[in-house]
Amino acid sequence: MRRLDLVPCLLATALAGCTLGPDYQRPETAAPASFRSAGAAGPADPTLADGAWWAQWNDPVLATLVNEALAANLDVVAAAARVDQLHGAAITSRGQMAPQVGAEAAGTRQRITDLQAGSARNPSTVYQADVFASWEIDLFGRLRRLNESAQADYLAAEAARRGVLLSVVSATVASYLNLRDLDNRLLISRRTVATREDALKLFTRRYEGGVVSEVELNQARSEYAAAQATVPQLERSIIVQENALSLLLGRPPGPVERGAPIDTLAAPAVPPGLPSDLLERRPDLQQAERQLVSANARIGAAKALYFPRISLTGAFGGASPTFSSLWDGPSRVWSFAGAVTVPIFSGGTIAGQVESAEAAQREAVAAYRRAVLAAFQDTDDALIGVRKSVETRDAIQVQVDSLARYAGLSRRKYEGGYTSYLEVLDAERSLFSAQLQYSQAQADVLLQRVALIKALGGPWVDAADRLAPQPVSAAASR
Repeated sequence: MRRLDLVPCLLATALAGCTLGPDYQRPETAAPASFRSAGAAGPADPTLADGAWWAQWNDPVLATLVNEALAANLDVVAAAARVDQLHGAAITSRGQMAPQVGAEAAGTRQRITDLQAGSARNPSTVYQADVFASWEIDLFGRLRRLNESAQADYLAAEAARRGVLLSVVSATVASYLNLRDLDNRLLISRRTVATREDALKLFTRRYEGGVVSEVELNQARSEYAAAQATVPQLERSIIVQENALSLLLGRPPGPVERGAPIDTLAAPAVPPGLPSDLLERRPDLQQAERQLVSANARIGAAKALYFPRISLTGAFGGASPTFSSLWDGPSRVWSFAGAVTVPIFSGGTIAGQVESAEAAQREAVAAYRRAVLAAFQDTDDALIGVRKSVETRDAIQVQVDSLARYAGLSRRKYEGGYTSYLEVLDAERSLFSAQLQYSQAQADVLLQRVALIKALGGPWVDAADRLAPQPVSAAASR
C-alpha cells in the first residue's frame, strides 16, 4: 500500500471522506452468442414458465405436492433463517457508521480505611448519571467498505434462498416423475408376471398330459421366476423413492399420494433465450456475483487500516453524594475527547490482511466465472437432453411395437408347430425388457424438461417465493 494514497483522502472533507479499494465492476465472461443446442427445446410459449410451471403438467396432485414442499421443506426454512442472520449482520455493520449514544446510572456506597480517608466522610455514597456518545469518523471508508461487504453478503444469502426454492421445486417434480416411472414399471412387471403365471399353469397341465417336454416346462417356469424377481426390486425402489420425496415435503417417511399416470403427463416447453439472460435469471449466478462484491469491498476495508482512525467520545451528567442534589449545578460532570490512532509498525499484520483480501477477491472472480460457464453448460446439456431423450423414447416405442408383433407371431407359430418355444421366450423376454426401457425413456423426456427449466432459472421463482416461508426481515420491511 503506497502512502501517497493518503494525499487525495486528506483533500476530502471529514464528512465526505474517501473510500479506499477498488469499486466493483462485473468481470468479463466468455458468454457465447447463443446456446449450442438452442433449437433443441422446440417451440414454446414465453409465458409458460413465468408462473407456477409445476401446475402445468395435467396433474393436480403434483402441483399440490410442490406447494407443500415450498411451505414445509426444511432447507427452505433454513435458507430463510440464513437471510435473517445476514440481514442482522448488515444492520450491525451499518449501525457502526453512526454515533453510538447511551446512558448509565449508578449508585455506590463504600468504606475505605480511615488511614486513607483523612477528613473525608467514610463510608461515602456517590450517585452518578450521565449520557455518553462515541463516533468513529469514517474518513478513509473502512466502515463504508465493511457495510458494503455486509450488504452484499445479505443479498447473496437472499439469492441463495431463491436458489433453494428453484432446487426444491425441481427436485420435487423430478422425484415425483421417478416415482410414477417406478409405478409404471411395477405395473408392467406385475402384468407380465400374471401372463407368465398363466403360461406356466398351461404348460404344467400340458406336461402332465404328455404334450410338452420337461425342458419346455422349466423354460416357462424360469421366465415366470425372472419376471417375479423384478417385482420386489421395484417395490423396494418405490418405498425408497417415497421416503426421498417425503423428505423434500418435510414429512416423516411414508406413502405419497399419486395423480396422473406418467404417460399422460405433459411438461411445459420454455424458450431458452440468450446466454446473457442467465446472468440475471439464475439465483446461483446472482449469489456468486454478490459474494464477489463482498470480497471486493473487503479489500478497501483492509487497506484503510494503513491510515489513521479518528474517533470522538463524550459524556455529560452529574455525580453527587446525595440523590437529591444529583442534578444541581455543582454536581455536573462532563468530558469530551478526540483520538487519532495511527499505525506505525504492525509487523506485517495489515499487509497480510490486504494480501488475504486481494486473494479472496481473485478467488471470488474465478468462482463467479466458473459459475457462469457451468450455467451455460447446464443449459446446453439440458437443451440437447430434451431433443435426444425424445429421439430415444421414439426409437424404443418402435422397438416395443415391433417386439409386441414379433411375440404374437412367434406364439402363433409355436402353437401351429412351426417353431420352438425358445423363440417365443426370446420374443417375450425382449418385449418385457423393452417395455421397462420405454417407461424409463418416457420419464427421461420429462426429467430433461425439468432440468432445462431449472437451468434457465427464470421469473417463475417469484411464484415459488410467494408460497414459501419468508425471512422475518422481509416481512418486517413491508
